[in-house]
Amino acid sequence: MGLTNSQYQAIMREYEQKQLRSHDRVARHYADVYEKSPDFQSLDESIAILSVQHGKKLLSGEEHTIESLKKELSTLRKKKKELLVSAGFPEDYLEPIFACPLCQDTGYIDGQKCRCFKRAASRLLYEQSHLADILEKENFNTFSLNYYSEQYIDPKSGRSSLTVMTDTLSVCKQFVQTFHDQHRNLFFYGDVGIGKTFLSNCIAKELMDAGFSVIYYSAPSFFNTLAQGTFQKNDPDAQSIYESIFDCDLLIIDDLGTEFTNAFISTQFFTCLNERLLANKSTIISTNLSLESLADLYTERSFSRITSNYTLLKLFGDDIRIKRKLMNREE
Repeated sequence: MGLTNSQYQAIMREYEQKQLRSHDRVARHYADVYEKSPDFQSLDESIAILSVQHGKKLLSGEEHTIESLKKELSTLRKKKKELLVSAGFPEDYLEPIFACPLCQDTGYIDGQKCRCFKRAASRLLYEQSHLADILEKENFNTFSLNYYSEQYIDPKSGRSSLTVMTDTLSVCKQFVQTFHDQHRNLFFYGDVGIGKTFLSNCIAKELMDAGFSVIYYSAPSFFNTLAQGTFQKNDPDAQSIYESIFDCDLLIIDDLGTEFTNAFISTQFFTCLNERLLANKSTIISTNLSLESLADLYTERSFSRITSNYTLLKLFGDDIRIKRKLMNREE
């Protein structure tokens, strides 16, 4: 789930609108200053003339005159600030105001996508996939421990479903709180219908609200995207979508194991895990598979990456969807 060309162009049009609004705002401010201080306008015109002269001297190689021009420009700019303040305007009144000061509303920093671009892409993708509505329903505020029982005991650990989920919820919240400076990964596994996807959505909403880029995939869609990116090198949409898998702040792969698995899938899965680990990019994976099945399906290398670099969270309990229906009937 990455950007198609049309989606990319839609985001870039938003940046163009931001730049135009900033330009219009500065133009209005200049008009205000010129009206109140004609001397300021004359000074501005002098600076413009000197700047042109400076450029011409540079091109002609007359280096001996450059220093004097620089000093003169510096003096005029200082006077300009003094005049601005004396006319009753803030010192930064004529400075452009950007929605994102990092990229100055261009979407890029040194040829790389700015965080604000990633955030815009993430929100657009969630909105167009209808997941925005899901996140309004599935978040930490709506998460309930009432569906987990103190009587449902795991025979191996001796711990209850409620205790395990309480601890898991704490881990998820800590994951969000430390996301800006810790690159952690989570691996949810266990029974069907016990809240693995719900917890992923809780984390996704918190991080998106905090300005991070989050991309969600069901496992079949994820591997289909990897295949398209691998075999459709000349398709810009496929390449853009493919790159987003490695570039987003948080990648969520839901229901691992529901896809058709072969050697290509296993290799691509390892490549993705490995590249994101090397880039310090966080990933969340959820599956109904056991750890043993994971090792069989996705090679020992992938299994090793997960067990060594992910917080493994085994969940168990009643199927919440069934339990919710029963509880609603009782009400």
